[in-house]
Amino acid sequence: MKNIKRFRVLVMGRANAGKTTMLQRVCHSTDEPEIFDAKGNKRGYHNIEHELVLQSNPGFVFHDSCGFEAGSTEQFDEMKSFVVDHAAMERSVNKRIHAVWYCIPMTDCQRTVTAAEQKFFNECDAGYVPVIVLLTKCDALHLDAIEELEDEGLELEEVQEKIAQKERELLEKWLAHIKDELDRCKFPPRGYVALQDMDQENADCTALMQCTANVLNEEGLQRLLISTQQSSIALCVEYAVNK
Repeated sequence: MKNIKRFRVLVMGRANAGKTTMLQRVCHSTDEPEIFDAKGNKRGYHNIEHELVLQSNPGFVFHDSCGFEAGSTEQFDEMKSFVVDHAAMERSVNKRIHAVWYCIPMTDCQRTVTAAEQKFFNECDAGYVPVIVLLTKCDALHLDAIEELEDEGLELEEVQEKIAQKERELLEKWLAHIKDELDRCKFPPRGYVALQDMDQENADCTALMQCTANVLNEEGLQRLLISTQQSSIALCVEYAVNK
């Protein structure tokens, strides 16, 4: 583990799930990720094999499933092959993926768990690599909260007073629903994180870093992640004290 240099993550989820914005917040950047092929050459487009790097924190390397959706057998087989190959313990630790972040957007709550999620978590064995479900675009629940409060007959002033609490209730409701659906799958996620305020440049990603570190099964990878992340100095201190 001493020779491991960068923490490698496969980012998955349907198109427009907020993946790029989330990566920018993790790396404290507003720039678009730079794309590199296997030989280190810059590319103008990417596939799942290409590395995505933000220069604000090159200690992270990301791979993007490119809007994985159900229905495309070829796309699913390509993604599954990548996961199995890059999760293999026989592969160099620097080339292995160390975690999978699966994004589920809250923009369409009636489709939180689609056939794509069911297929992935029932058919794709990531082995020792932990898969974490990220609830993204949680700000979309703001309008849902307003509608529910108005349906309850509340006046505008009362709606404004109760909207934050209603948003929390909706988030807890959908998180419980997603966990109930996916925990029954053959290869369930190892963790769940709701990412909030990702539209703000100073959004806090500490919960994501903490969850990812907790489910990693190798102390060397935990140490690498904690030292690479820039979200929380307190997390670095906590890890140093506890370990």
